[in-house]
Amino acid sequence: MMSEYHLYVEGEWIETGQWGEVEDKYTGEVIGRLPLADDATIEQALRAGESVVGAMADLPTHKRATILEQIAAGIQERETEFARTIALEAGKSWKYALGEAQRAQETFTFAAAVARTLHGETVPLDASTTGAGRFGYWVRVPVGLIAAVTPFNFPLNLVAHKVAPAIAAGCPLVLKPAGTTPLTALLLAEVIDKTELPRGAFNVIHGSGAVVGRKLVTDHRPRKITFTGSREVGNWILQNAGLKRVTLELGNNSAVVVDEKCDLEYAVERCLMGAFANSGQVCISVQRIYLHAAVADSFTERFLEGVRQLKIDHPLVPDSDLGPMISQAEVLRAAEWVEEAHQQGARLLAGGKPVDDRVFPPTVLYDVNPEMKVSCEEVFAPVVILERVGSFEEGLHLANRGEFGLQAGVFTNDLSHAMRAVRDLQVGGVMINDVPTFRVDHMPYGGMKQSGIGREGVRYAVEEMTEIKMVMIQPR
Repeated sequence: MMSEYHLYVEGEWIETGQWGEVEDKYTGEVIGRLPLADDATIEQALRAGESVVGAMADLPTHKRATILEQIAAGIQERETEFARTIALEAGKSWKYALGEAQRAQETFTFAAAVARTLHGETVPLDASTTGAGRFGYWVRVPVGLIAAVTPFNFPLNLVAHKVAPAIAAGCPLVLKPAGTTPLTALLLAEVIDKTELPRGAFNVIHGSGAVVGRKLVTDHRPRKITFTGSREVGNWILQNAGLKRVTLELGNNSAVVVDEKCDLEYAVERCLMGAFANSGQVCISVQRIYLHAAVADSFTERFLEGVRQLKIDHPLVPDSDLGPMISQAEVLRAAEWVEEAHQQGARLLAGGKPVDDRVFPPTVLYDVNPEMKVSCEEVFAPVVILERVGSFEEGLHLANRGEFGLQAGVFTNDLSHAMRAVRDLQVGGVMINDVPTFRVDHMPYGGMKQSGIGREGVRYAVEEMTEIKMVMIQPR
């Protein structure tokens, strides 16, 4: 059944007279109808956020923490509803949709802990001859109004990673969720509406990036932009944001290196999950697997057997492993990239042809040239490449190849190899004996090279949403 939603601005549910629709990504059935923000709505949201900058900064940290805990409890109370909405509008299999709802609860809980422990430091001014007799310390203060733009693939938890630290830091926020998955953010607004967060401190507006996103980035009132999405849009934001703080998470073509000495069965199990969860539409999805020659054949055989056992079905089917991709256009793009690689000499070991115009099957390629799109670009689809390497060092070298550097995984029982990987891999996160897809929500998360700027993970996001104010006191 289709539900009707409204935008959330200044603590009120509003319409605009223009409407958009959201589909069940597996069936194409319309499941939600909601307003499209016009210029007046965007202006109202920005004014609302700016009007409570002072009130949010003055909100005691214990109250911020209590509000964050109330939000976590509200998500838990409606956990099944959140998971169902995620599954339908994002096409995410039930087990992963439910896991996302549970992770979001943790994200808000972690933020409450950060709010309660937000502090500064003393500075020993008398370490300088001119500072003798003076007392110094610094504190963290909110940066001000934040504009957040979030992607479709985690419509709750990646929203939580913008909203929770903003509240903990004492910053109001205007959120533009992905156009294909806005309903989950509006459910979150319903939860937040029942707390004591000042009206106007959280606003959700829906519309295209060209209209809503452009205005949020270029307007002078937001003091920080936090964005998760494509490299192209991230570059545009940097060029047009002006003197604002910017955090960008821009994706990856995640690599895994499998050493000759490792728990091979476990490596296969984790790589299957890492490659195909959410149909590969994860910034840290496993895309490239470099296999030591001593284990390449055994790994490949076991991996392909695992691929054959994966179940494709509607996301609400409890034992479904893969569902639809986010759009028909993305299915077509994935098919074109795979066909291009195949035509240029890559061997197709599994999948490769769309199941229908909404579903792309788990696909495995071998003998892929590093210049092919399926290797050097972010494929963002259930596509993985396997490559045999002659040594662990060669695997690390190939993992570093390219412009991205978000996270990488290494499977090895050799401590010296593990430590070499930590030293040599040019990524923001090295996962030893796990896939790059591993993330818990209080760890620092972000990339090197073209994978972005700044770090998420609640404590680290709060640091980027606050500024240091230095205080010097000279007793007289």
